[in-house]
Amino acid sequence: MARVYNFSAGPAMLPEAVLNQARDEMLDWRGSGMCVAEMSHRGKEFMAIAAEAEADVRELLAIPANYKVLFLQGGASLQFAMIPMNLLRGAESADYLNTGSWSKKAIAEARHYGKVHVAATTEASKFTCAPAQAELNLSADAAYVHYTPNETIEGVEFPYVPEIGDRPLVADMSSTILSRPIDVAKFGLIYAGAQKNIGPAGLTIVIVREDLIGQPIPGTPTMLDYKIHADNESMYNTPPTYAWYLAGLVFKWLKNMGGLAAMAEINARKAQKLYDIIDASSFYSNPVALSDRSWMNVPFTLANAELDELFLKEAKAAGLTTLKGHRSVGGMRASIYNAMPEAGVDALVAFMQDFERRNG
Repeated sequence: MARVYNFSAGPAMLPEAVLNQARDEMLDWRGSGMCVAEMSHRGKEFMAIAAEAEADVRELLAIPANYKVLFLQGGASLQFAMIPMNLLRGAESADYLNTGSWSKKAIAEARHYGKVHVAATTEASKFTCAPAQAELNLSADAAYVHYTPNETIEGVEFPYVPEIGDRPLVADMSSTILSRPIDVAKFGLIYAGAQKNIGPAGLTIVIVREDLIGQPIPGTPTMLDYKIHADNESMYNTPPTYAWYLAGLVFKWLKNMGGLAAMAEINARKAQKLYDIIDASSFYSNPVALSDRSWMNVPFTLANAELDELFLKEAKAAGLTTLKGHRSVGGMRASIYNAMPEAGVDALVAFMQDFERRNG
């Protein structure tokens, strides 16, 4: 069967070039006689893979030397707990921006470890926009400020990086990391589950400023202490070695594509094509404020919801899969991360036009 265009929000498509290389190296990585999944994480072969992956992601994101890059497990959801455990550092509370399903989960988890001040919320608008900078009601004594630059479910993206003074800014970049250049120095901590723009599920990347680690709250388990992982180069226990290896291949692919500036141009163009077809039609609609639309996750609804199942059935037959919207939102959602080729977006646009012609 031919490969499909997979619009899943995650686990998402991987670059075909990466999959081909992993296939070629499956039984024998560079003359080692082993699959990477069989290697000791402390052997020289995997240590080389790990070091190269970290060097490449540092280069791609221009990560300053005073930041640690950690390759962890547990997904972004475990970070909802690890962040307050490690970053409260004696403070009573932290500020959180509530802009959708994932920030709500982060808030609920943080409340187990300290007080949470919701410095802005867009819940009244059903999370169809990001709060403006002027709407942020920040606390003077917050240990840090947490936000979700892109809400994967609602398709809302911050068009700016919040200005928060000297407080550490913490960002859940699970669905936007590596999609464009960012200024890492504006953040105290960035975290991202791998299964959207980095690699397969099972790996989580944390980029954290060194001065923010080493003071976890009393009772923090050893495995949830950032400094333990930093001091052990992410190998305090056996890491997700194969996922780490595949992430490294993705980093190489991104460099071969021209880096993050080149990816930003491609991603902006892909998103615009999709939004243009939605906006040009009364058959399709997108609820998100124009200025706050996501490049990565594009939700849309049909004017007649009774056609939803037919749309999904015919799209799948056309090789366009996993377009059903999240159950909390409904409709459709096209996730168009880095690995989604522009040809995939073109195919979806052509299908949408044809479906509207036949059913509109």
